[in-house]
Amino acid sequence: MPTANPRRASQYVELLGSLEARVRVLSMSGFATTLQFIVRCVIGGLALACVVILLRPDLLQDTRAANESYADAVATSADAVVNIFTTRLVPTGNADGEYPVAIQTNLGSGVIIDAEGYIVTNYHVIQGARSGKVQLADGREATPTVVGTDEDTDLALLKIDLDGLTPIRIGRSDQMSIGDVVLAIGNPYGLSQTVTQGIVSATGRGLLGLTTFENYIQTDAAINSGNSGGALVNVRGELIGINTAVVSREVDIEGISFAIPVNLVSGVVRALRENGRVERGWLGLEMQPLSAAARTRLGLDRDTGIVLTGVLQDGPAWQAGIRRGDVLVSINGETIEDFQQALLTVAGYAPGSRLRLELLREGERIVTDAVAGDRGLATTANP
Repeated sequence: MPTANPRRASQYVELLGSLEARVRVLSMSGFATTLQFIVRCVIGGLALACVVILLRPDLLQDTRAANESYADAVATSADAVVNIFTTRLVPTGNADGEYPVAIQTNLGSGVIIDAEGYIVTNYHVIQGARSGKVQLADGREATPTVVGTDEDTDLALLKIDLDGLTPIRIGRSDQMSIGDVVLAIGNPYGLSQTVTQGIVSATGRGLLGLTTFENYIQTDAAINSGNSGGALVNVRGELIGINTAVVSREVDIEGISFAIPVNLVSGVVRALRENGRVERGWLGLEMQPLSAAARTRLGLDRDTGIVLTGVLQDGPAWQAGIRRGDVLVSINGETIEDFQQALLTVAGYAPGSRLRLELLREGERIVTDAVAGDRGLATTANP
């Protein structure tokens, strides 16, 4: 324990004596007895505080970090995270043998989102499964039914018929900031209710080639095999993402993980509950970025425009007169800067919506209207 400092004690005594003298002056000048009593109480309190600090200077240290815990966040959310076990048939590579296929068992995670028994998970967790089982944190098991799937975002909605379910609290992924602490809860390697901790290192990650529509939260929380479909929660235990993918551990890579933001998840879940599928707009276009030199030549701003490298014949864009080589500048007045933005903008409109497209063709500005098709029903799923 730190020892008291005699010199500092002497300084405190001198300070208290000075305060006492000031009180006497105030009293002699006619101040009320009540004020004198208050000031004496303050001096007494300061004297006591000085003694405590002299004897225990360690109390001034900031102990918040040492006492920091995420136990409340885990207690709030962990019961809503379930284990998902599936079996599927996979080819053995020996088509001429006695057993051309084998049964493969897979592990995954899911999150209970309401008391009715709806569970959200990754599509790849249940993809191709012949059978499945959900195990709750309390040990109960149930056979789920598939309400709907959305391969474009790698999400699936399941439902189980059990009472006394504990749904997770839904947060806001658009309010997360780089540096925020997050917890990943799941079933890695069959180790149920495993919790890992990290921070948000990026938001809005796309162009990773994992799914069609990408807007990932990037985190360094450890996500391993079996974590897919599990919960990414904030320090209040609120769901802010569904854990989906991890960059494999290689030389100089510590493991970069990605989660689908809950704002996107909520929209997909709502559509799956209502229709069993997600309806998205579609134009039948293939696109790639414009070079800086091409933008300068066309008189476009630095971050404006993408070139159309393909237009599906008889698709919605083709019928609107759009052709390969056109430069897409805006959709319904929204300036287009990159491929992912154009893809998400079109998909955000319901099939049948009329979209006003502004394009450049051989330097000439063209405006045309296209009626969005249904991406899910398109025979060729071009962007």
